Amino acid sequence: MNKKKLLSVIVMAGLSVAILAECTMNVLPASAATEHYNNSAVTGAQSGWDEWVADWEETAADYTKVAITPGADETQLNFAWYSEYSDEPTPVVLFGTSKDQLKEYTGETGSVETELTGGEPYQYNHVTVTGLKENTTYYYTVEKNGVQSPVRKYETGSFENVSILYVGDPQIGASKGQSQNGETLVATDGAANTAARNDGFAWDRTLDVAAGLNEDLNFIISAGDQVNKTGKPKEEEYAAYLSASVLEGLATATTIGNHDSLNADYAYHFNVPNATENGMTEAGGDYYYSYGPGLFIVLNTNNYNVAEHEKTMQEAIASDPDASWRIVTIHQDIYGSGLDHSDTDGMILRTQLTPIFDKYDVDVVLQGHDHTYSRSKILYGDGQTHGSYEFRLQEDGSDYDWDHAYNVNTDEAIPLYPEDGDTEGEQALRDFQSDNRNYTIESAGTDSVTDPQGTLYMTANSASGSKFYELISTQQDYIETRSQNWLPSYSVIHLSDSAFTIDTYQITENSVEKIDDTFTIYKTR
Repeated sequence: MNKKKLLSVIVMAGLSVAILAECTMNVLPASAATEHYNNSAVTGAQSGWDEWVADWEETAADYTKVAITPGADETQLNFAWYSEYSDEPTPVVLFGTSKDQLKEYTGETGSVETELTGGEPYQYNHVTVTGLKENTTYYYTVEKNGVQSPVRKYETGSFENVSILYVGDPQIGASKGQSQNGETLVATDGAANTAARNDGFAWDRTLDVAAGLNEDLNFIISAGDQVNKTGKPKEEEYAAYLSASVLEGLATATTIGNHDSLNADYAYHFNVPNATENGMTEAGGDYYYSYGPGLFIVLNTNNYNVAEHEKTMQEAIASDPDASWRIVTIHQDIYGSGLDHSDTDGMILRTQLTPIFDKYDVDVVLQGHDHTYSRSKILYGDGQTHGSYEFRLQEDGSDYDWDHAYNVNTDEAIPLYPEDGDTEGEQALRDFQSDNRNYTIESAGTDSVTDPQGTLYMTANSASGSKFYELISTQQDYIETRSQNWLPSYSVIHLSDSAFTIDTYQITENSVEKIDDTFTIYKTR
């Protein structure tokens, strides 16, 4: 999509910034997306939709798009891409401050499972570039089967005052079943996946808008569910996700969501730093990195072994013990406010993770999964003993058993959606929910806090608008503010040694609107 064209449309329409009041929502049955979604044929009518559709067959078939990820620290940058299988597989990135004098960096490669790519042989390529300096313009190209890609620009910002774009659930392909121009969007394979076509455009649009209004961004944090097809081949969804033009010059620290977790394709597409063997699923495990004043820890909470996640946190903190901020990203929103997850599967790890986050002085937890927006009060554990719970796969391993939480100690299967008349199941669910009230509210009703004891929990709505859920009917006492306005949204984090600040916005057809007050955590020690 042409970024300048899109932004000019927004400006011509009149950019507005306004705080919106929370909407009153109707309750839907659990596990049901609403009829609301981002219809790209409408939002993109004046900004590239027809061109995107015309190019979609080619886009959907290009599995070789480059993904850039933060490196182990701000001086490093990680690259990943597919190429056709070669007998000389050494991957090469050419990188430097002059287009005419690019330094060669090599890395490692491996075979992609052919069942993920329609039987066609591909290899993945992972390369790390080192020696980056702040506030510097770089150029790069990657070699695909001996052919250099077009030269792209990459700009670093300040390493002391860091700006981060935080997004939730692009979930390319999740708009399946919705209506567009009189037809039903479908999530079949390849270019026939019209849901991925719709959502890929919307994802690109959100990044264009956010990056256009925040030119000092250092990198992006995605809280998971980059794509939609759980446990199935979905390369056209990754192709749409990685086709966003902003991603050519901005690194993204992705998180493994439940829709990402059951295939190895995620691990092929994203070369994450300090990858651990902890929290493993088919997609990979936990990882961490440092950037400026922050230590960032990314946990694959689709694996419910919290002892392993604690090992990752210990390793990460040992690597950067003096970081001013400790920020964790997880997919499941253990403190969220959506109808679909927040009082069922979303909080299954709450009793185990809350005391761990307390123990290691985690300042902020960034979450996704619930396709609604919420900001918690400052929370910490209650110091009491609680049960341990986990989610499990269905017997055939193709997806998660969304209907039950399991008590780790007793092996009890707790029905999350008991049938009418199942009094035993209803009581088990009430007991489970009661046991998960394992938190203490430290502060509330303020736009800033200083040196808090507890942790801030953010839940991001969908950045693409591919799928939305209702808010739960009664706002939980741990939530400070929340909203669901059926629009793609994003947050911007500003981080310095002494302050963490977050602002959140939504994108209408022709404007950007603020949906929450600016919230700041100050540190004086």
